[in-house]
Amino acid sequence: MGIPFSQLPTWDDRTPIYVISVAAQLAGMHPQTLRQYDRLGLVTPSRASGRGRRYSAYDVARLRYVQHLSQEEGVNLAGIRHILELQSEVEVLRHRVNQLVAEVQRGVGVSRQQTQRSRVFSAGPAGDVIAMGRQQTTTRWIRTQPLELDQR
Repeated sequence: MGIPFSQLPTWDDRTPIYVISVAAQLAGMHPQTLRQYDRLGLVTPSRASGRGRRYSAYDVARLRYVQHLSQEEGVNLAGIRHILELQSEVEVLRHRVNQLVAEVQRGVGVSRQQTQRSRVFSAGPAGDVIAMGRQQTTTRWIRTQPLELDQR
């Protein structure tokens, strides 16, 4: 009967599986164009043990995008490289923002727990520090005379 579908190995879109001829066919390009794009750093495929290029589904989609920018939008290769670098930077920054948001959300939970058992301090009229209970209110001190500063 075979292996159930749920137990088949999975792969993501960045798994390098296509040789250059297949990737070129999927992208609608000549293999030499893929080599040129690799030299220019527009698409960087993985390398097999024999140094052969292996392209992922992500790489093929990127090749199609490069072709679209070049042929339909009229962007030159230097412009395409710049666009791809900026998009990559945005991706990295978006990932970092998501990490920071998660840290803040975790920190808020920790902060609330710590606040419940933390101590509260206040400053007295002479500038001394007073430890207070959570529910205790402070007396408001209003200075009626101007503050005198030491002039040395």
